[in-house]
Amino acid sequence: MPLDPVAYQPYEDPDDFIREVTDRIWVQRDISYIVDNYEPDSIVHGGLGTVAGRDGVIEGSLMRIAEVPQHVGQAEDVVWEARGGDAFLSSHLVFSSDTHLVRGVPAPIRKRTIANCLYRRGRMVEEWVVRDELADCLQRGIDPAEAARELRFRGYEGSMTKPAPADVLTAGDSGPRPDEYRPECEMVLEFVEEVWNARRLHKVAEFMHRDLFLHTVGDRTVLRPDGYQRDLLAQIAPFPDARFEIRDVQANYAERYAGLRVAVAWVMRGGYRGAADFGPLTGQPVDLLGVSQFLIQNGRIVREVRVFDQIALRAQINSHENSFADTNIY
Repeated sequence: MPLDPVAYQPYEDPDDFIREVTDRIWVQRDISYIVDNYEPDSIVHGGLGTVAGRDGVIEGSLMRIAEVPQHVGQAEDVVWEARGGDAFLSSHLVFSSDTHLVRGVPAPIRKRTIANCLYRRGRMVEEWVVRDELADCLQRGIDPAEAARELRFRGYEGSMTKPAPADVLTAGDSGPRPDEYRPECEMVLEFVEEVWNARRLHKVAEFMHRDLFLHTVGDRTVLRPDGYQRDLLAQIAPFPDARFEIRDVQANYAERYAGLRVAVAWVMRGGYRGAADFGPLTGQPVDLLGVSQFLIQNGRIVREVRVFDQIALRAQINSHENSFADTNIY
């Protein structure tokens, strides 16, 4: 079924829609446009939990824009897919290089954000957004542990409290999806299950090209299968029982972005009882929301961009000791 233009009017297509709407709010600073863009009962899930209602988005956006008024977020990729005849789910990878004063000296702060947005008839219904706040801390010279102590994990609501979809290729958290690029999507899901969950790290080379790139949190780029294996081990070592649940999938082919990309929204669930990378072990269970965008060429993964909020992860681990704080999760 072709996508009705009502899903993205007055723009050319969902890619154009997402890039222009984001620019209008975040670069042109038309914060009031959120009223026209989001449904009143829209819901947003982030690293620190869920905010329900449009007012929370308006307030959170205002605070973020005020913090970095010169902010420019550049669309690095938009992986979009139809959700019925009048809706689409986009996975918007945003790269920013804003200037902050660090010890009195202007310094560029590079970071990535991925926002998965469900739009129906041109209005935001539900959003899943993750930011590389670790990169922000490291480049500003802020101790990540100290930054996390000022935050509170609110917990999740709505779809994030339900079990992971049984057949995510048929329907994810965003609803039924078209059966497109099935072999490539199945390959990515098999990769996650075999390498991430089953810990068959030796199979990285079976799914990924030798000259692979992994762009991940802390504004780091990892190369080749060996680097990928080491990075994955470092991520799960504090949570040795961790499993990655797939919440949503979308695939899109565009020459603008080098071909076929498959975006995967996931949640890593585990207990903090392994490597003590985030302070004394507590056994605290965590639900880490993340999004990975995989570039597929000639049947193999050649690049992954993985974004999650490690500072929010630390806040979850500390949640048993945090007093109330009205944290901006957006």
